[in-house]
Amino acid sequence: MASVATDMPMAAADRREGRIAWLLAAPAITLLFLFILLPTLAVVVLGFTDFELGYGGFRFVGFENYAELVSDRTFRRSLWNTAVYTAIVTPVSIVLALAIAMLIEAETRAKAFFRTVYFLPVASLLVAMATVWQFLFHPTIGPINTFLTQLGIAGPNWLGASGTVLYGLSIIGIWQSVGFNMVLFLAGLTAIPRELYAAAEVDGAKSWFDRFRLVTWPMLGPTTLFVTTISIINSVKVFETVKTLTEGGPNKASEVLLFTIYQEGFVYLRVGYASAMTVIFLAILVVLMFLQYRVLDRKVLYA
Repeated sequence: MASVATDMPMAAADRREGRIAWLLAAPAITLLFLFILLPTLAVVVLGFTDFELGYGGFRFVGFENYAELVSDRTFRRSLWNTAVYTAIVTPVSIVLALAIAMLIEAETRAKAFFRTVYFLPVASLLVAMATVWQFLFHPTIGPINTFLTQLGIAGPNWLGASGTVLYGLSIIGIWQSVGFNMVLFLAGLTAIPRELYAAAEVDGAKSWFDRFRLVTWPMLGPTTLFVTTISIINSVKVFETVKTLTEGGPNKASEVLLFTIYQEGFVYLRVGYASAMTVIFLAILVVLMFLQYRVLDRKVLYA
């Protein structure tokens, strides 16, 4: 009987704690529902309609929007451009960020200064920096082409030619991403126990490459997985540079997926069609994240 009497207050206390936990989580759950789940559901529903801004009514058209996407050359071009941009920016920004983080970690006196310098692009407004990049990439007076001319190389029209515009935007994307990735890698490097390097050196790892291969890289597994995930998402979501610098041109050579969605939804006012594009965009992100975790997570060493 005493045991039963003791269990009843404990059960009541557990229920009370559960109610308090739900009460504390209620604001976050409400915001999640209102600003993420509900809009996502609305986008999915609108993707099956012909809804256009400015018109009073709409009708359900089934998969007509998705069928149109298959034959839409602009949509296919934007998918390809987004894939190329992501394939350039993601690996380059990760490798550079890791290299810079290791150099800063090895520095003993000016760590804070270099962290600030490399993180500045992340804190800068990219729209405001567009003027600077337009000047840097200017085909005649830009410093980049001036430098190439000194080397005897004819500099291209970086943002005005179909063959180079995507590479110019990728350079800006790398510049913007390296600082953020560097901070994440610095956090991962700081968390590695110094004793592991001493043990590796005792075991024969004398060079910096051996220490990197045997200690640093395996211990950075979780950080690398996170950085790769964030980098892919940010690359696929590229929009500001395209909107500010190129407007998708020339000849749609720099039109990316989010810019196409913006054009269809807010310029041509075809909200239903833009919603179908958005569903495809979200599906691509989900598939990329799933494949990435399936492939990379198995190789990650969790300390």
